[in-house]
Order: sequence, then C-alpha cells, then structure tokens
Amino acid sequence: MTDTEEYLPRHLIPELEDALASARVVNLIGPRQVGKTTLVRDLFGNGRFITLDDAAVLAAIEADPEGQLTSLTENLNSEPLIIDEAQRSKKLALAIKMVVDTNRRKGQFVLTGSSNVFTTTDVADSLAGRMRTLKLWPLSVAEVKKAPVNRIMDWAIQNEPKLGQVGGPEQVNRHDYIDLILEGGFPEVRELPIRSRQRQYRDYIDAVVERDVADIMPVRKPDALRILIDQMAARSAQEINTSELSKLTKLQRVTVDQYLDILLRLSMLTKLGAWTSGEGRREIKNPKYHFADTGIACALRRFTQDTFTIDNNPQALGGLLESFVLNEIQRAVPMQAADYRLYHWRSADQREIDILIDGGSHLVCVEIKASASVNGDDFKHLKWFSKDGPGRSKKCTGIVFYLGQEKLTFGDRNFALPVSALWSTINF
Repeated sequence: MTDTEEYLPRHLIPELEDALASARVVNLIGPRQVGKTTLVRDLFGNGRFITLDDAAVLAAIEADPEGQLTSLTENLNSEPLIIDEAQRSKKLALAIKMVVDTNRRKGQFVLTGSSNVFTTTDVADSLAGRMRTLKLWPLSVAEVKKAPVNRIMDWAIQNEPKLGQVGGPEQVNRHDYIDLILEGGFPEVRELPIRSRQRQYRDYIDAVVERDVADIMPVRKPDALRILIDQMAARSAQEINTSELSKLTKLQRVTVDQYLDILLRLSMLTKLGAWTSGEGRREIKNPKYHFADTGIACALRRFTQDTFTIDNNPQALGGLLESFVLNEIQRAVPMQAADYRLYHWRSADQREIDILIDGGSHLVCVEIKASASVNGDDFKHLKWFSKDGPGRSKKCTGIVFYLGQEKLTFGDRNFALPVSALWSTINF
C-alpha cells in the first residue's frame, strides 16, 4: 500500500458505515483500481476477506455457493464477510439472497466489484430494503487535498445563498487546472510522471476491455469496443449521435448502444440525461456523455500541457473542464443533505445549460467557462431559463464556474465562482 492510498480520505466512508448499520448487504461498485479493496479492508478490518480474483476461491463458490457462504460466515459474529470482485461469480447473488432471507442481521456482506453483481432484476428486487449499493469513484480534488466534501449544491439551494459562506477558494491558475485534469483521480497512477502515467492509463483501458467487460457480456469485437472508447474520450461532454458512432466503429447501432451500456456499468462513462420541463416539444432529449476520469480521457488522446497552448489546441480544454467539474459534483452528491439528480438541458434554439442539478423544488443551473474572466453575457441562458424559460416555476440558482480567482455575484441568485470553489470549505 502506498502512502497516497493509506492517508487520502474518502468522503464515502460515513455513507459506507451507515449502510453497514442499516442493510444486510452492502454493495460497493466502481472502476477497478480506485481503492475499493483498500477502503473496505481498512474500514472493515475485523471482517473476513476473500477475493474472487483467486481462481480456486471462485471455483469453490461456483461449485457450491450456499455451502461456501455458510462455511465462511459461521464464525463471524457482528463482522461482515467481504467478497472482493464479487461480479466474477454468476451464482453468488442468488446464494446471498438465500442467506440473508434466513438471517436478518445487518452488515452480513460487503461486496466490491467493478460492476453490479445483482444484474438479475428478480434478485435485485427481492433484496429491496436489504441491500444498499454505493459507488466509489476516482479521487475528487477535495479528497486529494484532504479538504471537506464539496457542499456547493446544498449551499446553492438555500433561501439566500451568500458568497461569504464560500471559503476563500484556493488560488489556482490555468496551468494548475490543466495539471489536475491531466492527473485524473486514480490513487496509484495520478502522481506518476506524465509519460508513465498515461501509459498506465492506456494499459488500464486494455485490461478493462480484456477482462472486466466479459463479466457483463461477451463482446465479439473487442477491437471495435476499444475504438469506441477512444471516440468517447474525444467526445466527453457532448451529446452523442449513435448513428455516427456506428459508422466510425463499423458496428450496428444496437451494438453501439450495448457497448455504451457496458461502459456506463463499468463506470468508465457518465450519462447525463436531458432535463425536460414537460412544457413543449422544443427541448432536446439527447443524453450527454462524460468520461468519468479526465486523466484517462487525456491519456487516450495523448494530451499534455502543450496541447492547450494558444498556438496548438486551446479549445480542447472546454469539454474536458466541463467533465472535470461534472465529476467533482457527481462524487459529492451522496454526501449532500438533500437528494439531487444531475441532468443537462438544451433547447432547439441552442439555449443550453451544461449541468442542471435538480433538487425538486430547487434547480441549480451550472455553466462552465474555460476562461479567467467572466461577464454578464455568460449568464444570459441561466437568467432566461429562470425568468422566462422552463425554470420559472421553480427556485433557480445560477453558477458559472470559471478559471479566474474571484467570487462574484451577478444578481437574482446568479454567481460566478472559481472552479476551485468545488473544494473550498462552505459554512452555512
């Protein structure tokens, strides 16, 4: 274990502890190598640990799942049985269901894996109320900097959010932001020199294609899937035309849809659905896809600091910065006081909101600007949406995240915040 893995805090820990106290099965999913195993072994060190990466253990589970689980849990009192890489067994889910149907004790099983082991609808439905599923994403910047969890969403839906409640954001310049985007959030990889880091990230993608994908569905054309991943890295923060992807990858459209679903289930991609007001037909309903780790997206595209210089490809920063902000927000959603859902919004006349955070009666409308300056024109879509558009029946807060240093108010619940406010302390 490296020092980085050992000491960097994971904001999900309180949620995991609560899940263990309230459910019979805790299902921790997320990309491989983000620290799931390290987290559960440290947090639940008094439980029993097995991994289905061990071929002998997997064979035993597959041969007699109920018998093995009974044997493994018989000497455990209040401790959990931790099963790592649980998705590798096709018979485990039903056996766990049978065990917890006869034993009502909380915290019996902690499962980890790169995808959800409970893929069969009837098994998942029968475990309703007995299982909690949580997702561990790559490290957020707040975790890397050992800062408190980002509470910007809860701040924004207050009756009167005040800039003074947002602690002084870290002074971060454009070069520093690009470094954070290039590094990504994988604990063992992010601090390597960029050449070694990007090689490891590309090797990581190869390993996912060769190994993890098969746990979900056999893929007849792994090379085409690899091409699709490269295409998605180049389209992070964009609405996706599956017909276009079908032509580029020489796959049928239904196969492209299946492969995208696999990448979502492996937490390689995040899909933002289109928020709709129900008011009319002029709202675009295409989803937007984001790469779940900007470090991997940059490695696949061979991006470095030089990529974003003014005489090279500075516009490439826009989509990556949008995905970076979305990823920071998404990692913090489970720890907010209220429940939120994340969307994007666009109208047929090209008004758009990059990230729309739906808190029920409150909406937080987020725009991302890859510039160190901000002005009133950057708020035109946010203000129209809340005053004259589909958000007029709800309370809306508008935020433009930008690469400058100042916290600014533009009136009517509209604020410009440095991107680094996403790891600032907020007091309210």
